[in-house]
Amino acid sequence: MEEPIMEKGVHAYSEEDRYVVPKSAAVRKHLEFFTGLKFGLMMHWAPGCQIATYESWPLCDDADDWSREDVIWTDDMEEFKHHYWNANKTFNPIKFRPDHWADFAKRAGFKYLLFTTKHHDGFCMFDTQQTDYKITASDCPFSSNKRANIVQEVFNAFRAEGLAISAYFSKPDWHSEYFWAPEMGKAETRNANYDIPSHPELWNKFVDFTHQQLREICSLYGHIDVLWLDGGQISPRIHNQDIRLGEIIEEIRNTTQPHLIVCDRTVGGEYENIITPEQSIPSHYIGCPWEACITAGDYFSFHYEDNFKSPHAIVRLLIEVVSKGGNLALNIPPQPDGQLPAKAMRNLLRVGEWLHIHGQAIYNTRGYPIAQEQKIFITEGSENVFVFYCYDENTPRLPRRVNIKLKDERAVQKITCLRSGAAVSFIQNGKILVIHTIELDPLGANYADCLKLCF
Repeated sequence: MEEPIMEKGVHAYSEEDRYVVPKSAAVRKHLEFFTGLKFGLMMHWAPGCQIATYESWPLCDDADDWSREDVIWTDDMEEFKHHYWNANKTFNPIKFRPDHWADFAKRAGFKYLLFTTKHHDGFCMFDTQQTDYKITASDCPFSSNKRANIVQEVFNAFRAEGLAISAYFSKPDWHSEYFWAPEMGKAETRNANYDIPSHPELWNKFVDFTHQQLREICSLYGHIDVLWLDGGQISPRIHNQDIRLGEIIEEIRNTTQPHLIVCDRTVGGEYENIITPEQSIPSHYIGCPWEACITAGDYFSFHYEDNFKSPHAIVRLLIEVVSKGGNLALNIPPQPDGQLPAKAMRNLLRVGEWLHIHGQAIYNTRGYPIAQEQKIFITEGSENVFVFYCYDENTPRLPRRVNIKLKDERAVQKITCLRSGAAVSFIQNGKILVIHTIELDPLGANYADCLKLCF
């Protein structure tokens, strides 16, 4: 089998018709809960953020064509790798306040956190007992801080604000001596640098290492809603890289986390409970659980200069994702000092203000399978249908009428504007609905208006 398609580190995603409904009733029930959350805060954070380049990927020689575009101070890539591997020895984010992060996330309208416990570089943001390449090791200055166990601090703070937890974990570990084994020569690809059938003793040690870390995360760090596994090339079908995932997942589900949703990205099968478009939105409605992971700026990792999306762009993005049946995990990279980028926070707090008014049309809704005219998107609640009209940037202007294609001929009894509460006139002819918006006052309109259909 070929490796998952990637372009500049961005994954393709599994096709809907490959989706396998989980066997576990507890997992299926928890998926219903999770897919109702709709808006998640994703964070990539590790000591490499001090260098302000792509996360992990510059260490991998088969990604050098794109991942090293920010490495402009040296042509010696081995020297660069040395600095990257040793960034933990200068990492000291003394302004890290997880309670402030969580308070911001709640006010911005996020309902869950997706946080990197470990990226491909193998650095652990939690107090693992399997390696000393971790935030709590004595060679990391932050290890003496009372908040040193960052994963524990972040998870606890976000749970305290009522947010769910999705734990990002990289299946490949380029720092592990059992994955990129030094005695096997230079690692030249993202895969293990040895032939696994010829060296089963090395691979079995890596599998045990991985299982132990997953046990730690799922037994010592509280309630985990989603285990989000990156690195789809780690699969039995690709170079025999079988970490026996089902074995450890079923152990976890039978002990500490019976509800656990697993996202084994791009692999398909029983343990890809959510499919994950990256930096893209599907062109059509998708009927199985999915989550788009998209950056708030240009990058997943911290860069000193980044172009953060406007509140208008984020609202439009969220509406489109939800209308097509998905969740949006929006990535904000924390800074090396432990703070969140101020511009990203300002923009997202404005999104939170919009969600305070329009949240009933986003959270706990379903997508709508009937495509509409440009700028029009629909979500469906348990009793109501919600019609969004997305404005152009800085131009809150509705057309004189909005034409809607409904999925059935149920009679609409009433339509109101969520922003103002004003009733809106309409004409229905079977599945065709014409909404007259000329009388709606545009004063106070921002980003998108929503019309609530009552039946």
